[in-house]
Amino acid sequence: MGNLFCCVQVGQSTVAIKERFGRFEDVLEPGCHCLPWFLGSQLAGHLSLRLQQLDVRCETKTKDNVFVNVVASIQYRALADKASDAFYKLTDTRKQIQAYVFDVIRASVPKLNLDDVFEQKTEIAKAVEEELEKAMSAYGYEIAQTLIVDIEPDVHVKRAMNEINAAARMRVAANEKAEAEKILQIKRAEGEAESKYLSGLGIARQRQAIVDGLRDSVLGFSVNVPGTTAKDVMDMVLVTQYFDTMKEIGAASKSSAVFIPHGPGAVRDVATQIREGLLQAAHQ
Repeated sequence: MGNLFCCVQVGQSTVAIKERFGRFEDVLEPGCHCLPWFLGSQLAGHLSLRLQQLDVRCETKTKDNVFVNVVASIQYRALADKASDAFYKLTDTRKQIQAYVFDVIRASVPKLNLDDVFEQKTEIAKAVEEELEKAMSAYGYEIAQTLIVDIEPDVHVKRAMNEINAAARMRVAANEKAEAEKILQIKRAEGEAESKYLSGLGIARQRQAIVDGLRDSVLGFSVNVPGTTAKDVMDMVLVTQYFDTMKEIGAASKSSAVFIPHGPGAVRDVATQIREGLLQAAHQ
């Protein structure tokens, strides 16, 4: 009906290409336009000015010989002031953009190791965008943004990378555990050393108290019983201690069997050994 009255309508965010006798004449903005078909005017087609997105999946190889699939997302749109170039100069815009993306990615990624590809994907996206902007501006298109949205190594490479990462984390955990055990052992050894030191100090004080007590007993007995020597008193005290010890061993219900020499000579030997030990302790 519009063609009958020589009127055409162009929608919002769209432009129409007007031709006359097959030759480009004008770019029609959104709205209603008069198109006298009987004078050779006609619409060659419409061109959208909306932002469009193209996802490109490119397989390439890294410097360390790992095949990866790089997915690039290209956001582009036609320029209103260059609508005629965008409409006439390219047959298939998406294939043209895809070719440039393949070229840049396959020129950039082989220079990098796999780990560097993940770290430098922003630089790769910037290189793709600069190349596309330079090439597509001549055809009336603007590259709004380029993103590297995914980097997919081979499944076996993924598994190997996860295993390497897991092994590294286990190694760190093992080192931390070893350090913790080392600290515990050091603290335990320090505690045992301190305990043994205090125990030895207590035993030394105990022996010193025994020596002091025996000395006081010998001196008191010698004063109260004239004619006795310190050796006589010491022998009596040691024999008394000997029999008290025998009594305590026999009275204990859970004591183990103890075999010691018994008799007058044996008592004398025990006394001699005890005396020498006490005198040595007193001297120290």
